[in-house]
Amino acid sequence: MTPQRLGQHFLEDATVVDAIIAAADLSPDDTVVEVGPGRGALTDQLVQRAERVLLLEYDTDLADRLAFKYAANTNVRVLNVDAREFGSDLDPWLVESDYKVVANLPYYAANPITRNFLESTRKPSLMVIMIQREVANDMAASPGDMSLLSLAIQIYSTAEHVIDVPPQCFSPPPKVHSSVLKLTPTDETRITFDSEDDFFKLARSGFKSPRKQLHNSLSDGLFIPLEQARKLVESTGFETSRRPSTLSLDDWQVLYDEWVKAGRPAQVHGSVRRKRQKKNDE
Repeated sequence: MTPQRLGQHFLEDATVVDAIIAAADLSPDDTVVEVGPGRGALTDQLVQRAERVLLLEYDTDLADRLAFKYAANTNVRVLNVDAREFGSDLDPWLVESDYKVVANLPYYAANPITRNFLESTRKPSLMVIMIQREVANDMAASPGDMSLLSLAIQIYSTAEHVIDVPPQCFSPPPKVHSSVLKLTPTDETRITFDSEDDFFKLARSGFKSPRKQLHNSLSDGLFIPLEQARKLVESTGFETSRRPSTLSLDDWQVLYDEWVKAGRPAQVHGSVRRKRQKKNDE
């Protein structure tokens, strides 16, 4: 697959490179994973500063060029893989030591790549990622502007803005601005749950209709009667006028605990029971 088909935009600005390297806070004994090294704007500095560098490049031609360039460097490995499916818990370098991730992520795959690392059993100690500015703002959002993505990122890490990057810093220039974000994964999830799948079922339901009040959105997402969803929200002590974007991580903890206490009410989409309830409500 060619760079053009992949939608790649190669970083060329030395000031931005320096800011990313500084944010990564590298030491001579670090193991670093660079995702999407492309033409190597960051790679030379990583190789000079870290003990070992693992390059994950999806583009076969670019991966071959990088493998040729660093063939003599025993501290560099190049993998022609999709980082969305990369298993950090299986790689020999990453299993035996802590590691950091540095990445100029492709816009189309930024979210799944980031979550793949954060949700791995072998999480990085630090991630410095360059992504679309709107996505970076979303990942680092505070209550009032929260989304499902904000929640999914902040459960596993703290997010810190590093620098905004205008289109002219790339070749070819993208049509959007970018930002560099520093993610510091936590040892434990910032919300306690006995089932990750169940928690995100609730979270997706909460954001099902984000412009609606929380109980309306939960009713839509969990396919439960509106009155049942209202009682669930009331049991948390929240105002029923709250909208999903206003909930903090602590609020989501309370909501999840109350949902579990209530027996995790949810129905299968399109079920006969739900259709009958909807007809009765009408």
